[in-house]
Amino acid sequence: MHAIVPVILSGGAGTRLWPLSREAAPKPFMPLPDGETLLHKTAHRATRVPDSRGLVTVTNRDYYFHTKDVYAGLLAREPQDAAYLLEPFGRNTAPAVAVAAHLVRARYGDDAVMLVLAADHLIRDEAAFAAAVARAAETARAGKLVTFGITPTLPETGFGYIECGAALADRVFAAAKFVEKPPLAKARDYLAAGNYVWNAGMFAFTPRAILAAFEKYAPVVATAARTVWQPLAPRAHDAMLEIDAATFAAAPDVSIDYAVMEKAAADGMVAVVRGDFDWSDVGSWQAVSELSDADADGNRGSGERVAIATRGTFVHSEDRVVATIGVENLVIVDTPDAVLVAHRDHLQRVKEVVGELKARGHDAYKLHRTVARPWGTYTLLEQGPGFKIKRIEVKPGGSLSLQLHHRRSEHWVVVRGTAHVTRGEVSYDVPAGESTFIPIETRHRLENRGHDVLALIEVACGDYIEEDDIVRFDDKYGRIAPRGGLARALAPRPGLARCAREGATPAAA
Repeated sequence: MHAIVPVILSGGAGTRLWPLSREAAPKPFMPLPDGETLLHKTAHRATRVPDSRGLVTVTNRDYYFHTKDVYAGLLAREPQDAAYLLEPFGRNTAPAVAVAAHLVRARYGDDAVMLVLAADHLIRDEAAFAAAVARAAETARAGKLVTFGITPTLPETGFGYIECGAALADRVFAAAKFVEKPPLAKARDYLAAGNYVWNAGMFAFTPRAILAAFEKYAPVVATAARTVWQPLAPRAHDAMLEIDAATFAAAPDVSIDYAVMEKAAADGMVAVVRGDFDWSDVGSWQAVSELSDADADGNRGSGERVAIATRGTFVHSEDRVVATIGVENLVIVDTPDAVLVAHRDHLQRVKEVVGELKARGHDAYKLHRTVARPWGTYTLLEQGPGFKIKRIEVKPGGSLSLQLHHRRSEHWVVVRGTAHVTRGEVSYDVPAGESTFIPIETRHRLENRGHDVLALIEVACGDYIEEDDIVRFDDKYGRIAPRGGLARALAPRPGLARCAREGATPAAA
């Protein structure tokens, strides 16, 4: 029996779930009311499927270390042959699946079954999901391209639909046609007809079948995927494979549904497994609110809340009490640096807030106050003209890059653990309760060589204190791009040319 290889597609900004979902920490990393992330739940569900082997994750380069952190406990308990395929930027699902198919073929063979899952879907009934996967895998081994459909419970206009044709096996049907998000009247017709299902955006097929389908129905995608894969092929069994930006840019930005599935369905090549499990794409705050139990007045939420004369209201509170009085049908999401207050009837417009913040150049569309980094986190405590104060936590064994800043100095006060500091040509330890100063234009590095989290307060002072005033000379996490790569160029400033001559690479923080 050939293995089932889960392939998780993880990316997207999740703009309708701002302010919990941000560009630098999108929806798959957003904690749900039970504290787990959608990505963790997806990986756990996928690796528990019978006959599953390995775990391939296609994600953005910027999310690599965050993804590994999410998987750490899961893979420790249930060891898997994990592989990461890193995109320099998004090109939709068709190129991602095509390159992943080359990887799965190289590692597991042409007849392994790829189980392609979105990282941000929620399915609670794992047993029913596993049963559907078993049906899909059997159908995929027979050469079909398989997609999953969910029996609709209401005339939803935000999902695509699939018309189920002739029965092929128990709960397996020929996919007669794919339908884009319909108007309400059509959605009602589909619900009444009984042979339409929501398109769940999950797939099963062998590398042999899907690569042949790309060649037939989307030759431009097929050619681009071969070009991308060629330099990666010699390292097919590496844990991490980074896609070259120049070759990936030639891949069209297109979904696998549009590129392949819709056309293949017309030729009778697509089957749909009708899932008996619960499913949500958690695409709005309405969907998130339904994950919590309601009180007698229909109020839901998480965190410390006080509701007086309040009905049908969802409140998410992180670090303070949120009180509501005399309101109805609101969604209130309180985070350390942003608050969302919206009527339930206008939740689809949350993405407009993100667009407005982006247009203003405000960091709140992209970053939380606490920002994850490969070495740990930093939390912005206060910022004003010429200064910025952060709390920095470095994981055991973590190390910031060897770097310098052109326009700011830094003063570090260690509050927990012992910091190993490199400053210029000297290195030394700074225990809790002591401090050290890093002058402007000075190479420096911060390391945690202990077994517990290192915590310190950083006070940065200068005429420019943004995160892009950094030049890296050495980095254990591979964040120094080669010359001509995608590293974001810094604005011209004194000393940059000299550092470039010394071999440094400017890069975003």
